[in-house]
Amino acid sequence: MSQPFAHDDEHNDNGMIQMEVNLDDTPGEWLGYVMEKLFEAGANDVFYTPIYMKKNRPGVQLQLLCDGQKLEQMKSILFRNTTTLGVRYYPITVHRLERRFTRLITDWGDIKIKEGVHNGEVVQRSPEYEDCKRIASEQDLPIKKVYQQIWKLIDRRE
Repeated sequence: MSQPFAHDDEHNDNGMIQMEVNLDDTPGEWLGYVMEKLFEAGANDVFYTPIYMKKNRPGVQLQLLCDGQKLEQMKSILFRNTTTLGVRYYPITVHRLERRFTRLITDWGDIKIKEGVHNGEVVQRSPEYEDCKRIASEQDLPIKKVYQQIWKLIDRRE
């Protein structure tokens, strides 16, 4: 692997907010749209968890993480695009690993590899999905085969 070409220092984000709403009457089609809007507005993460609500009704809990300065914007998106009548939010601290990106040279072309570094040690490695997807499409291969081959190359280089 080549030397890292970009990185962020390992650090804590202290100004983060976790927001959540429980939804039992928002159509599923809307939820994908809401997720897109939240990401477009700068949410760091958005995810859904299946839950059971009062009267044993199935629902979903929508959770998101964002910078505290985006709180009002995120609330507006949730109120305008879901059926929720309330939003819970909490200040949280997120510890982020230093991230490095390296290039792995393969017979299929270069692949970007994301590395997570803790106290100077690489503790996570992951091939970039978009590169693996491109190769799978170009080579008419199952994406799992592309990942398997990339992981073999990464393991040999460690």
